[in-house]
Amino acid sequence: MSKKDNGASLILAYLNEKNRPYSAQDVFCNLQKQHGFGKTAVVKAMELLALEGKIKEKTYGKQKIYFADQAQFKDVKDADLKAMDCQISELSAELQSLTQSCRQLDAELKELSSALTTEEMVSEIQELKEECSGYRARLQKIKSARNHITPEEKEKVYKERDVYVKEWKKRKRLASDMINAILEGYPKSKKEFLDEVGVETDEDCKAVLPST
Repeated sequence: MSKKDNGASLILAYLNEKNRPYSAQDVFCNLQKQHGFGKTAVVKAMELLALEGKIKEKTYGKQKIYFADQAQFKDVKDADLKAMDCQISELSAELQSLTQSCRQLDAELKELSSALTTEEMVSEIQELKEECSGYRARLQKIKSARNHITPEEKEKVYKERDVYVKEWKKRKRLASDMINAILEGYPKSKKEFLDEVGVETDEDCKAVLPST
């Protein structure tokens, strides 16, 4: 059998197996990788098969379509077609179910892949235990301290502080008013006056007035 005949035989077998219309370009693309056919050889082989009546040829505009000769296939009964339709429906439903299952499994796999491994979990648990142990020791140290104060004592301290801060502000304001009044008739600068009378300001002592 020649290479040319072998190519035509393969193309004929392919068209009969698929039993659907193809252009020469389609057949070339589908068989070229597996059999190494050239496009020109495919076109000639299909034209020869059509000429010999082994396949059918239809022309649509400038394009030719080839398909298997339907006379070689047995007639299919309506009952058989219905049975095939039922089988197709069942297989489609099964495919849909399997596809959904695959999606769920993919989601579970993704979740598991992002989760910690057993070794990582053991390591993290150990770190958390050590951290908890440190907090327990700190809490025990706080509880065992003897210088605790009650909430009432703490509130009393804060109230006394507020009283002292307000008095500080009041006296600072009175002193400032008195000094400013004296400086109105004083011939020298404020700094010279303060040095002369021996007054030390909060700024000189680096004392900062707290906020109430």
